[in-house]
Amino acid sequence: MNRSLIKNAVIGSSKGYEKILELVGVGYRAALKGNILNLQLGYSHDINYEIPEGIKVTIEKQTTLKITGADKQQVGSVASKLKTLRKIEPYKGKGVREKGQYILKKEGKKK
Repeated sequence: MNRSLIKNAVIGSSKGYEKILELVGVGYRAALKGNILNLQLGYSHDINYEIPEGIKVTIEKQTTLKITGADKQQVGSVASKLKTLRKIEPYKGKGVREKGQYILKKEGKKK
C-alpha cells in the first residue's frame, strides 16, 4: 500500500489527476463563482458546493465539469460527492455521471 501511495503522489505532482463529470438532463447546468460551484440540478433551489483547497474545477460547457488536482483520493472524493447530489435515474438516464460511464437503463411501464 505504501508503494502505491508514493506512486500516486509522484504521478499527482508530475501530471495530476482529473475526472470529467457530465450533467445530463433538461435545465441541468453548472456555474463557477469564485470558490463556489453553483449547480442547477432540477430541484426547486440551486446547490452551492464549496470547492476544497487543492482541487481545481473548470467548466468546459455548462453541462461538463472537469475536476483536477494532485491528490487522487481528494479528486475522487469531490467527484463522488457531486455525483450523489443527483443520482442517475434508471429510466431516462438523467443525473450527474462521469464521462464514459455506462448506465443500465430500465425498460419502463408496459401497456
